Amino acid sequence: MLYHLWHLHHTALGPMRLAAEAGQILLRHHYNPVAYSPPGRAVAAALELFESSVRPYDKPAWGLGHTTVGNEVVEVAQRVAVEKLFCRLLHFQRDLQAWQPRLLIVAPLSGHFATLLRGTVEALLPHLDIYITDWLDARQVPLSEGRFDLDDYIDYVIEFLRFLGPEVHVMAVCQPSVPVLAAAALMAQGGEADQPRSITLMGGPIDSRVNPTVPNKLAKSRSIEWFEHSAINRVPAPFPGFMRRVYPGFLQLSGFMQMNLDRHVGAHLRLYQHLIRGDDDSAAQHRNFYNEYRAVMDLSADYYLQTVERVFQRHELPLGQFRHRGRAVEPAAIERAGLFCIEGERDDISGVGQTRAALDLCQRIPADRRLYHLQETVGHYGVFNGRRWRENIAPKVLDFIRANA
Repeated sequence: MLYHLWHLHHTALGPMRLAAEAGQILLRHHYNPVAYSPPGRAVAAALELFESSVRPYDKPAWGLGHTTVGNEVVEVAQRVAVEKLFCRLLHFQRDLQAWQPRLLIVAPLSGHFATLLRGTVEALLPHLDIYITDWLDARQVPLSEGRFDLDDYIDYVIEFLRFLGPEVHVMAVCQPSVPVLAAAALMAQGGEADQPRSITLMGGPIDSRVNPTVPNKLAKSRSIEWFEHSAINRVPAPFPGFMRRVYPGFLQLSGFMQMNLDRHVGAHLRLYQHLIRGDDDSAAQHRNFYNEYRAVMDLSADYYLQTVERVFQRHELPLGQFRHRGRAVEPAAIERAGLFCIEGERDDISGVGQTRAALDLCQRIPADRRLYHLQETVGHYGVFNGRRWRENIAPKVLDFIRANA
């Protein structure tokens, strides 16, 4: 019912949103003398804040049409390499003759689209042949196509690794750290030739008992029945996934916003001031960030509830109790791949030490191929985006991949 009310609310506000958008155009038109007055700029700024707060945000574009390899500008084409019901394996294809290591980036399935990793891809694209999991919005998948759960997630990762072959490297950003490590362990247990050459885990909840954060504590403070009752809704009409049980993206976004509400309110007040002063560059930076941040998708209820219960409540992987379709998952079986764990000093989603726990689970990997990096002064998103990612972390990731190629 909550999802239906939310959709009705957005639909009802549609005419007001369009009116606010039209008002902005009128008040900012260069032929309108009011556009140059402080009252005109103030009203236009207020209309923009209203319109942006009620607008439905679609999946952003990748915007990676080219990259620079050496001194040469190379065009980049996005190609779908594998199509699944809940995910597409996307390839950033470049016209290069030289061989480069192949990297599978497993994007988080936790509310935001894979485009949240645009900066991650952009920094690595000149040096690696990159594939990424482009997860689909569950509300766009018809109910008749069946369910999607944590076991299916692991199956997808294994299938993608097999597709990419024995020379592939894999990187998990945040949430996928657990299913990626499980997939690598299962492939190692089976002695598969296509198991990854290296595994990079970034800000992931391998063991959320270590330095628990606010989201970790919330997961422990409520029963799984509470999460099912409070967070799970059915997709309303007219979406293709009508009646599918999901964890709605707007609930996830609300949780993200409430964790740092003062910061988000302050950012919007600053946007209002930038617009009044005519500081277009600062306003554009704000728009770019929140256009990405507010674009969220629904998660399959089965996948979401199993993740909460098995990763954040039961801690099955670090306790040696994780099973995939009845088969025990043994990270200690991994010995061929290098393992690199990366954390942010100020991470308020995956606390310091949670990702590093993977190093203790994979003791058969030689010590010189089990690496750890703690990046100072960055939070969760700074681990894979921003200046410190580009300047400090990405070079270390590249060196690690090349050493294990």
